[in-house]
Amino acid sequence: MAKIPRIAVVGSANIDLTTFTDRFPKPGETIFGQKFDLGFGGKGANQATAAKLCGASVFMVARVGSDLFGPATIENFKKLGIDTTHVKQVPGVSSGVAPIFVESSGQNRIFVVKGANDELKPADVDAAADLLKTVDCIVLQFEIPLETVYYTVAFARKSGIRCILNPAPGQPIDIKAVEGLDYFVPNESEAETITGMPVKNVEDAKKCAEKLLSYGIRRVIITLGANGSLLAGKEGMEHLPAFPVKSIDSTGAGDAFIGSFAVFLGEGLPEREAVRRANLYAGLSTTGVGTQKSFYDRARFDAEWAARSKS
Repeated sequence: MAKIPRIAVVGSANIDLTTFTDRFPKPGETIFGQKFDLGFGGKGANQATAAKLCGASVFMVARVGSDLFGPATIENFKKLGIDTTHVKQVPGVSSGVAPIFVESSGQNRIFVVKGANDELKPADVDAAADLLKTVDCIVLQFEIPLETVYYTVAFARKSGIRCILNPAPGQPIDIKAVEGLDYFVPNESEAETITGMPVKNVEDAKKCAEKLLSYGIRRVIITLGANGSLLAGKEGMEHLPAFPVKSIDSTGAGDAFIGSFAVFLGEGLPEREAVRRANLYAGLSTTGVGTQKSFYDRARFDAEWAARSKS
């Protein structure tokens, strides 16, 4: 039986508020929408959910608001079986929310209000230090303050804990602050934003990965959507193609990749095998609508892997 990995996600938790409408209202106009959907999101929470569904013990370090969404978010984590010891409400601050407006044509407009996510500070990482020192892997993203990301990377390095950083949403960073990082996992646009190098194909991705490795990062994985992913280290690079799926909604696929990859790696699988499995897990997440709602549990994934892995 595979080892059960212990994974901590230091990151964001949002509420997605999606309104579907025939058209957007004009300034000063009120119109009726068609339907509304409320869902739990945020890159950190999504990655934690994927890791839990894949069979890991998962611990969340996050901040939520003192509004209606704060307790609901904590309750959702508990329902999933994610440890919430270090998920706290911040007085006088809203939870992170993403109001999303979708026209019938599929065009959307999204506002992200970070709210309590901006209140996750290095001191909160220190407060969770005893727990963090017991995990096999720490997972991070960029929906919390960069100072907290850098601090946590340094904490993981000093403590000898594997660390996976998903630099999403993409933004300029102090690249020296992530020197020695175990895994840096951007998609094409995030890699381009950080390096200034276009990533339009696999060859571009290889050049970009080479630049990132030159900064002292140990491993770079650039996810390429329907093109799979590129695994790069100092000893070489390999393009690992995607598995064919009938994609409906790609929202959250990157989060599915990160969360599942952390689990497969933590179970002791060879790196290449862990990436291949994460490619499939991410692909399968696009066959349903939404983020957390579309993630496979381990039994469903294992059945798909058994059927497809020989291809």
